[in-house]
Amino acid sequence: MLHPILPIARYTLLEALRNRLLWLALILVAAGLAFTQFLQQVAITESNEIQAALLAALVRFGAVFMLASFVVTSMVREFNDKVMELILSRPMRRSSYFFGKLAGYAAIALALALISSLPLAMFAPAPRVALWGLSLACELLIVTAFALFCVLSLTQVISALAAVAGFYLLSRSISALQIMAANPLSDALSLGQHVVNFVIEAIAFLLPGLDRMTQTGWLIYTAPTAAEIAQLLAQTAVYLLLVCGAALFDLQRKNF
Repeated sequence: MLHPILPIARYTLLEALRNRLLWLALILVAAGLAFTQFLQQVAITESNEIQAALLAALVRFGAVFMLASFVVTSMVREFNDKVMELILSRPMRRSSYFFGKLAGYAAIALALALISSLPLAMFAPAPRVALWGLSLACELLIVTAFALFCVLSLTQVISALAAVAGFYLLSRSISALQIMAANPLSDALSLGQHVVNFVIEAIAFLLPGLDRMTQTGWLIYTAPTAAEIAQLLAQTAVYLLLVCGAALFDLQRKNF
């Protein structure tokens, strides 16, 4: 099973290099550093902390956007050019094709996490940056798997990107929605408010807690504890298994 996975993963990496994805990530980091240098001139106190916070937010969002866009557009191009049909016409399991693509995209996600993390060592202690980068890698792996699932199911660029964006933004803000739902302005909870609370809690149960991952406070204040890192890794593993299982099921039932 490993024999066809490695060439597919290698082809995916070559496609990322030809599309200048890593160069784009370096340009984003350079732009972020230039912006933070400007802030250093206007910040009166805690300039390092402000620079670290803004650069971390910029590179995290940029890495997620670039990775999701690349996964979706790359897969849709293979659909349109009949590359997937050509590959699957060979004596190969569909799961081998899926895991080959996933391995290639995962390698790109790890490279983006590394590129995004290294400049932060200029403004924060290296151990904290390393843990932040590990968390970013986990976050990007979840986004990668979900983007692959969406594009295999929807097969359209706009719909797949919209689904990934909605998933990411909702996962990032679900804790705030839970707090607002649990603390309404009026003391008396109506039936509609109970229904809203139930729906939000159900959504929160299904979504990964991305709001608790890659926190800027880890760079500025205190590093995450061992328990937090273990929970982060466990959540990533569980969610990758669930999303990959759903994507494989959807791929197996398709007719090419």
